[in-house]
Amino acid sequence: MGIKIEGEIERVNGKELSYSEFVKRYLAKNQPVVLTGLMDDWRACNDWVVTHNGLGKPNLQFFSSNFGLSKVQVADCGTREFTDQRRVEMFVSQFVNQWLHESKQDCLYLKDWHFVKEYPQYLAYLTPLFFCDDWLNLYLDTYRMQKDHDSYQEDNDISCSDYRFVYMGAKGSWTPLHTDVFRSYSWSANVCGKKKWLFLSPSQCHLVFDRNGKSCVYDILDEISETDFPGFQKAIWLECTQEQNEIIFVPSGWYHQVHNLEDTISINHNWFNAYNLSWVWDLLLRDYNEAKEYIEDIRDICDDFEGLCQRNLAANTGMNFYDFFIFLSRFTIANVVQLYYLLGDYENAIWSSSPIARNLALNIASIRKIALKMKSLGGLAGNKNFLDLRNSLDDPDFLKLCVGLGRMYGMIHKQQNWNYATKQALIVDFGDYCSQILTPEDLLNFIDYTAAKLSGYCGEKSILPTLLDDVS
Repeated sequence: MGIKIEGEIERVNGKELSYSEFVKRYLAKNQPVVLTGLMDDWRACNDWVVTHNGLGKPNLQFFSSNFGLSKVQVADCGTREFTDQRRVEMFVSQFVNQWLHESKQDCLYLKDWHFVKEYPQYLAYLTPLFFCDDWLNLYLDTYRMQKDHDSYQEDNDISCSDYRFVYMGAKGSWTPLHTDVFRSYSWSANVCGKKKWLFLSPSQCHLVFDRNGKSCVYDILDEISETDFPGFQKAIWLECTQEQNEIIFVPSGWYHQVHNLEDTISINHNWFNAYNLSWVWDLLLRDYNEAKEYIEDIRDICDDFEGLCQRNLAANTGMNFYDFFIFLSRFTIANVVQLYYLLGDYENAIWSSSPIARNLALNIASIRKIALKMKSLGGLAGNKNFLDLRNSLDDPDFLKLCVGLGRMYGMIHKQQNWNYATKQALIVDFGDYCSQILTPEDLLNFIDYTAAKLSGYCGEKSILPTLLDDVS
């Protein structure tokens, strides 16, 4: 029995869509969409593609000649390994050679190539404006999620450095059913080729799990046992065919399976921001509870049970509570820095009407919401990492994060951005504040202190306290 497919994914000309419309219709509502007209000027669409009989095909020789010595992960689409396909490491030149000369039965798929990090000067494409509010990759351009953990490897700099990828696969290559890392958003741009996407909304995701809620269906087009997966036949899927030069937005928590209908190259990013931050926390909390349950029987003989749970969480999910808390704390301070800059750049009367100010306030409000949830769990037991406000403002890496944040929102909202004079203004204004942030309660106090300070400057016109009240 086949799957049930109903409905279509909306297709929109990206040139006729404003950023605020995209946020309102798709980002905030967590709905998928296909966008056209956004790849016209991409270098990748010229260098990486050759035209054959009117169709774009991967320029494999170009990759082999220019990037052949890059080591990449290649999936064997015909071999399952646990919940994914078996992967091997090889050079791009080897992958191209196998693609051109191996049997069609050996279907290989190059995945998760950190192309931007490896070739930063090449400038293959520009991230479309709709996807630029990207906290994840902005942060990873400066910091690492797990640098303080045993799972971090200094010599593995490229493979853990960002979530900007290139994928390359022949007709017939595919990716099993999954949701994206961290329950992030993702976007996927077809440089050439054609893909079939099959989507399942978050409200139905329980239907693809077994009776115990542990194992997920691997291939939805296979024969699925009703005994093992009793809810599967009730699932209603969305199907979408993505053509060359089209970009698909994949919302948080949507399960999807993808098939290459032609030889295909795509560019993919994962990212999160204020609109899907709660999805990230919910995943971390779920995975933490599973990690704790798995080793519960050794609690009494373990010297640091909580630390072991957090280490296992980092190994399995890609970060743990401590990593996420430091991430949130740094982003909070960076957003406050930008608000102070805007306060000095605008008159108080128009400060709160600034689109950037509203965006920054929304960011801080969304972080506060997560901090409240963290606090309700009893804080961060065993956390030894803290941020110091004054030290952060003297840290070149943190200032790089602030500059990147300012440029990002300046570009999105078409306004001027960062000024280093803000640093001194912030130090003076927070001179009487205890500057260490160690617990969720510390972070909440810092946010509330900031809101009170800004209210003192702007009175009833300050947007931050209003947003914080809405969250509460």
